[in-house]
Amino acid sequence: MNKIRRMAGIVWILLGLAGGYYLIINQAIPKFESNNAEDIIPAIIYAFILTPIMVGGLLIFGKYALQGEYDNKA
Repeated sequence: MNKIRRMAGIVWILLGLAGGYYLIINQAIPKFESNNAEDIIPAIIYAFILTPIMVGGLLIFGKYALQGEYDNKA
């Protein structure tokens, strides 16, 4: 079971990177490039608030899983 938890760490890291890529490339950049004034606020929220929170959380969770912090010690 501990090996599965450590392999899940890789999955969390990959999900964090893929989610960050998606938010920046598919959500934030098109809204920054549009000419609508109402698209600027969501673009700022995607790029500077949601992306660091999501990517940072998933990367840290994956790092701890790889280090064995969630292993059963018994």
